[in-house]
Amino acid sequence: MADIEARTEVTGAVWKIVAEIGQRVEAGDTIMVIESMKMEIPVVTEQAGTIRKFLVNEKMPVSEGQVVALLTSSRP
Repeated sequence: MADIEARTEVTGAVWKIVAEIGQRVEAGDTIMVIESMKMEIPVVTEQAGTIRKFLVNEKMPVSEGQVVALLTSSRP
């Protein structure tokens, strides 16, 4: 099993986490929403996997490129 890092593409604050630890997600699924300059920007997964851990909480500030969640892939 390989780890997948989900990263935010913008600087802002975590507005809402919409996925749960242990949830299976597909590539392109939204796992959280970042508020940046009064816009809501989704954080989407690039690969399918299972959410293992969130590294941020709601209302927490984040920077562009920051890893915000770890997923486990079933692919070797």
